[in-house]
Amino acid sequence: MPARMSETASPVPLREHSPVHRDLISVQDFSPEEILGLFKSARLMKDRPVNFRGALAGKQIVLFFEKASLRTRLTFESAMASMGGTSVFVDQTQSHLGERETLSDVAHNVERWVNAVILRTFEHQTVLEVARHASIPVINALSNLEHPCQAFADFFTLQERFGDLRDVHLAYVGDGNNMAHSLMLAAASLGSKITIGCPGNYAPLEQVTSAALAIAARTGAQISITDDPVAAVRDADAVYTDAWASMGQEDEAGKRSRIFSPYQVNASLFAHAAPEAIFMHCLPAHRGMEVTAEVIDSPQSVVFDQAENRMHVQKAILLSLLDGAARRGPSRSNHA
Repeated sequence: MPARMSETASPVPLREHSPVHRDLISVQDFSPEEILGLFKSARLMKDRPVNFRGALAGKQIVLFFEKASLRTRLTFESAMASMGGTSVFVDQTQSHLGERETLSDVAHNVERWVNAVILRTFEHQTVLEVARHASIPVINALSNLEHPCQAFADFFTLQERFGDLRDVHLAYVGDGNNMAHSLMLAAASLGSKITIGCPGNYAPLEQVTSAALAIAARTGAQISITDDPVAAVRDADAVYTDAWASMGQEDEAGKRSRIFSPYQVNASLFAHAAPEAIFMHCLPAHRGMEVTAEVIDSPQSVVFDQAENRMHVQKAILLSLLDGAARRGPSRSNHA
């Protein structure tokens, strides 16, 4: 998982114009109703994949990845292949987008060849800049601000397990990073309860928290942030964590290990959750660090259900953006 943005970083700007296509850059780019619509489509695709074999025949996507990937790359490529489309992978781990040529030039080139761009980047600004210039859909497959595809898959998994998401209490403990941001925004949109437990200096960015609280005021969601890990997980239906040191933060691993050790999801902490609680992690996981093997390898763990659901939800996202763009109309410009 990537580094979170610095607390001193300038606020991420909104898109300068509203394109005629749809993007998925932030959880906020889909309304609550649209997110639930994605889940309905994902359920159909999961139950009857044969019905969608030719849904994206003739469509192509390009994946530009500045970071290593297992789940994100394979689930997008498998999703496209299962619907009759094709994918082109471009490894940008040695030379980040924008270094060899401008992001504007990249966008204007690829829009002539493919139907959508999938970006996995360090800087969120890279995603925004490509989307600003591209005339085709752009999907944020992870940036240092958000990970919307993962969050959608996670809440789809919660819906599978618990039903009505308005009755679900999700607890997230650890670093208030991009994963915490997207989970908080998704919980706000779907009317869920979420408690973030993290050290004070590692809380989610204020701009994202404010956006989530504004959405929650409309949906009835409950959002709280605490520095007490026990209070965060108390009576939660699901306990979620992520790596303490993300890609790009390797030199902080020792310091972060000391700071986050009280937030480790072990049997003692997990015992404060609801009796039928599940454990969640976006992976890759580091056993003995943010979670113990006793918890992640237990029957309560749904980490591989989450991983599987990445593919089903991304199939729904791709179908929505590539097949339904003209019907859906212009994109909203709500990026956090």
